[in-house]
Amino acid sequence: MLKTAPRISRLGRGEVSEGTAAIYERYMRTRGNVPNMFRTMAHRPEIFETMIAHFEAILNTGTVPTRLKELLIVRTSQLNRCEYCLGSHTQIAAKLGWTRDQIDNLADYASRADFSPAEKAALSLAEKMTLDANNIPDEDFAHLREFYDEGEIVELMAAIGLFNYFNRFNNALQLEPTKPGEGN
Repeated sequence: MLKTAPRISRLGRGEVSEGTAAIYERYMRTRGNVPNMFRTMAHRPEIFETMIAHFEAILNTGTVPTRLKELLIVRTSQLNRCEYCLGSHTQIAAKLGWTRDQIDNLADYASRADFSPAEKAALSLAEKMTLDANNIPDEDFAHLREFYDEGEIVELMAAIGLFNYFNRFNNALQLEPTKPGEGN
């Protein structure tokens, strides 16, 4: 991807609505920055605020461990070649206990002994949803049900689907990774 100037401006704290500013403040406290994607999406507060609610519900609720959701986010972002999302979610996945070797060689998950059968089934879902969601065989869903209930399958698919959306948004806008302290 050819790096250019941002295609859409990023809004700072003083340029956004009260509801959006509250989200900015929360992310400054918890992450030390407001992601560039958020600052771009803030041009439409009604979309931004509901996107944040959806994002946080997917990552912070349910019974599928956040650790696994982050691994699926990394694999999805690898497949979509989204350097922006990989910039932050690779670090998050590592903080949650995935090794650098596992992350760097995620394409080989099926042949690795350091992923469980349940993790491999979820990674397969991430690949198939990202590459061709129209052709996922029923057998794959039967295999997923060996490890996950239907609500958990929805959680997995929501994380994968959300990051396919985020990856495309960020790639099309050529967003660059956010620096510490950026966005206040």
